[in-house]
Amino acid sequence: MTTTTTTPPQVRPQTAPAEIPEVPLTTEGYSVLHQMMRFRWTAWRALSDATRSSIAQEAATVLGEMEQGSPKQGSAGQSALFSLIGHKGDLMLVHFRNSFAELNQAELKLTSLRLSEYFEPTSSYLSIIELGLYDSTLKIYKELIAQGIQPHSEQWKAEIECKLARHREAMHPRLFPEIPPNRYICFYPMDRKRGEDKNWYTLPIEERARQMSDHGLVGRRYAGEVKQIITGSIGFDDWEWGVDLFADDPLVFKKLIYEMRFDHVSAVYALFGQFYIGVRCPAASLEKLLSGELPK
Repeated sequence: MTTTTTTPPQVRPQTAPAEIPEVPLTTEGYSVLHQMMRFRWTAWRALSDATRSSIAQEAATVLGEMEQGSPKQGSAGQSALFSLIGHKGDLMLVHFRNSFAELNQAELKLTSLRLSEYFEPTSSYLSIIELGLYDSTLKIYKELIAQGIQPHSEQWKAEIECKLARHREAMHPRLFPEIPPNRYICFYPMDRKRGEDKNWYTLPIEERARQMSDHGLVGRRYAGEVKQIITGSIGFDDWEWGVDLFADDPLVFKKLIYEMRFDHVSAVYALFGQFYIGVRCPAASLEKLLSGELPK
């Protein structure tokens, strides 16, 4: 009697579906520095009229070049001066540049001015203009996974970079904007909660994308009244984002921020830092400002 041995069919191992990464994609533009400072008014007023005028004119010339993004500064980007309202400082300088190194050059340029002897820094904020891409992120991730591309592989990274490069090109005006010319600025830093009870970073990416989409609808309703520039600062400063709002009527800051606090992502997950409100002072009007008269 012959015994036949049969070989069991080969079972192909099941590959678990790739998980969608949790980190949303971003594109970045100008590096940004806010400098807040007090002015030593008592020491300034002790100077003669001629000395004050000479110092102010020197500073106005340099700030005027920085304000226009002059090639003499060796970089693209601009700077803007604001007269702060309240006790948190007297002046705020906002710089947009191509790199952190160029921001440092802007700082050093200011320290070379005789006027800098009357500056007392109170705070600063370092960040970079950032566009968050929650909706695009999910679409891109799902497309790549459907093509069988493994997350975080070299091919995955190359495909992501290719798509981000196209987005950077399309969004260049938003990533590298001029500093809006509006009369008023509102700047504040903010975080997303990371506590034991509420933690933004433990939510699934799909839920974060949905909440951010709803959040964005509020801001778009104010598009004709206020210009908003969001900067990312994770790893650069003490908060996670900076927000700059520019408008000709400061009341819109209150209305926009108040309304946003009623949407879910702000009501549950947002933490806010100090608010700074300033009035734009063109460089050409610096001497007038330092004489105690804010230009109209």
